[in-house]
Amino acid sequence: MVRNHIRSKMIEPHGCDDGDEHETLPLPTLPPMPRERVPLQKSSICSRSYFMVVMVFFHVYIINVIVLLLYVHYNNGPGDVLATPNRDEASGGSNHHKPPESHQQPSYSGFQRDMHLPRLEGIRVGHVQKVSLVPDKVHEMRTLSLKPLLFEIPGFLSEEECRVVVQLAQLKGLMESQVMVPEGQEELTEQLNLSPDEIFNLLDLNQDGQLQLQEILTHSRVRDGIWLTPENLREIYAGLKADPDGNGLLSLEEFRSLGSDAFQRFLQQRGVKSSQLVRNSRHTWLYQGKGAHQVLRDLKKRVTRLTRLPSALVDLSEPLQVVRYEQGGHYHAHHDSGPVYPETACTHTRLAANTSTPFETSCRYITVLFYLNSVEGGGETAFPVADNRTYEEVSLIQNDVDLMDTRKNCDKSNLRVNPTKGTAVLWYNYLSDGQGWVGEQDEYSLHGGCVVTRGTKWVANNWINIDPDYQRQARYQQLVSQQGEEDTEDEGEQSQPSPEQLHTADSHQEL
Repeated sequence: MVRNHIRSKMIEPHGCDDGDEHETLPLPTLPPMPRERVPLQKSSICSRSYFMVVMVFFHVYIINVIVLLLYVHYNNGPGDVLATPNRDEASGGSNHHKPPESHQQPSYSGFQRDMHLPRLEGIRVGHVQKVSLVPDKVHEMRTLSLKPLLFEIPGFLSEEECRVVVQLAQLKGLMESQVMVPEGQEELTEQLNLSPDEIFNLLDLNQDGQLQLQEILTHSRVRDGIWLTPENLREIYAGLKADPDGNGLLSLEEFRSLGSDAFQRFLQQRGVKSSQLVRNSRHTWLYQGKGAHQVLRDLKKRVTRLTRLPSALVDLSEPLQVVRYEQGGHYHAHHDSGPVYPETACTHTRLAANTSTPFETSCRYITVLFYLNSVEGGGETAFPVADNRTYEEVSLIQNDVDLMDTRKNCDKSNLRVNPTKGTAVLWYNYLSDGQGWVGEQDEYSLHGGCVVTRGTKWVANNWINIDPDYQRQARYQQLVSQQGEEDTEDEGEQSQPSPEQLHTADSHQEL
């Protein structure tokens, strides 16, 4: 009774405000529940089996990682031609490795791809990032566009460095940048053995069976180096009586009646003004290798740090080009590099191509442009289609408005960079192939120099030459390395190949 009374008191409700008395009923006592042991044997067996499976897979994973590391270690030996940037820095900037004792050259297709080209990140237009290029100084690099990937670095060169580069160019002497008719054009045409019908089909970009003014203009600029406007072309049609119906279109029959050099002969008889050329400037080349002026060597080192590329790639690229534009000087819109097809060879690696081809192009992966003075009027670098949604060559000329004409339509370009003394502009002429190497040409890198309206414009160009064909690039670097070792054995000291041996100036395009 005492126990039941205490239990009833414990469960008596509290907080009743009415003061009424309630009778407390005792709770019925439940019979004691029998205790049963929960069977855990099966669960324990499952946990133990799961643990064993996990451990087996873990050990297999560890073994695979060890095997992969051993494979990478033994395949990245000292015989590699191309090195990563870190390995390049550790070797003191030299990327040339000695061949095996037997001097046997590996097969042309046997170079392992062990290097990935670093690529700057644009993030977004207007993004500013800090870069360290010289001791005790930090430069700001601003993203100007994403198509092409384009950056501006103010203060890249000091005023003194700009003055030295200009003086060195003047001491060496500048030559005319423009060549009216490329040498060997007739021989190239004969070698290709193209019929008039085949040439017509190549020029007919939209395949409508007629050649429009835009299609003829593009061909003339590439082939002749002469900048023709639609009005000029109509005059030539009239002079050659090439368009009897006067509709501004050439049919296949009308095209057949013209010789392959009809335009050239007509223009040479009439005469060509400097304003009608694709570019109107003077230029020279300054070697930046061993024995060059300290300013030129420092400039190359700075470019190497900026691009983050192995120094061997920068060392074997073209020399520094210095260009002067007088008042009225210009360079119509163009690409620094052409597209590379299977039958095309890069100019700088043509010796390593092991094949003869009539098609060559300057494979310039990166352009670094330096402004050596501030121009009084005009002289901007224009990018007509920067950050456009699409790119179509035919659409560059619409209603007689030619976006590639930097004498008339620079103000219609999507982007213009003002020439400011000491500023550098960097852009990529090729996309990435998605595997750390050079991909397709970036057509949005179309650019040109606007006409100089007042004063003089001085610029310099550093082009980084990289062959989109990895095997050709590796083969080329191996040949240069072997040549340097042979020179060392003969002369007792290593000598670098001269820029004249590595590149032919006739194939260069100047900005």
